[in-house]
Amino acid sequence: MDFLRPAGWEEALALKAEHPAAVPLAGGTDVMVEINFDHRRPPYLLDLTRIDELNTWEVGEREVRLGASVPYTRIMENLRRELPGLALAAHTVASPQIRNRGGVGGNLGTASPAGDAHPALLAAGAEVEVASVRGSRRIPIDAFYTGVKRNALEPDELIKAIHIAKADGPQQFSKVGTRNAMVIAVCAFGLALHPETRTVRTGIGSAAPTPVRARVAEEFLTAALDEGGFWDNGKTVTPSIARRFAELASGACSPIDDVRGTAAYRRHAVGVMARRTLGWAWEQYRTGDGRTLEGAA
Repeated sequence: MDFLRPAGWEEALALKAEHPAAVPLAGGTDVMVEINFDHRRPPYLLDLTRIDELNTWEVGEREVRLGASVPYTRIMENLRRELPGLALAAHTVASPQIRNRGGVGGNLGTASPAGDAHPALLAAGAEVEVASVRGSRRIPIDAFYTGVKRNALEPDELIKAIHIAKADGPQQFSKVGTRNAMVIAVCAFGLALHPETRTVRTGIGSAAPTPVRARVAEEFLTAALDEGGFWDNGKTVTPSIARRFAELASGACSPIDDVRGTAAYRRHAVGVMARRTLGWAWEQYRTGDGRTLEGAA
């Protein structure tokens, strides 16, 4: 195994073009585990830790441009107001040591359905900026996941940044695990209310071959909130609406039985999380506290 260590972004792209099988290494929190357990033995490792621009972020008028290697700790500390759903998800990632090393780009590159960032990115409608020596492009998050641990990257492309619209309303995230820390999600659920467009988006993790949205549940809730005048009257969402939303979210899953949980349990848990995150997010909206990090993760 050869170790490639570019000093800058253009050199990294050139090395990736020359060695398409090279595996990018930034935080290394996924890659090194696979190598240590001999689950993966790539011919090259492409070390990106010296590329400063991958570790920076920019807060614009409408969106945040998040460098692929920005650690979860910095998201928690600096972007809680702009990206509350992702900040909540970051709180649930492994341990402080891993949160200090790992970033969203690694989650996207690995594309595991259990990655903690995916539900929040889906709910927020993020875009992934990728680049190669041929140029750059932005991939909508809905088109990024193509299969189990597969994504839409071409062999010569690297993830440069993630573009995420600043929250215009409450966002929530919930995760079920076998313990409270250092745990891979049994399943996870992200929810974002978008008052500007009066729409709802969701994200489900570890309950299908890829991270997915509960689109039918989103459509139902969007219509129910509009027809009931909830956006304007600020009333509490009725139990029947919350229950139906939960049922439809559960129906969006296509989970498997594995050592962490059964398919039936995952479907049930996603429904419970959908109902709870809706309750937390809607209470934030109706009380005018839509961008705080209240609620549980």
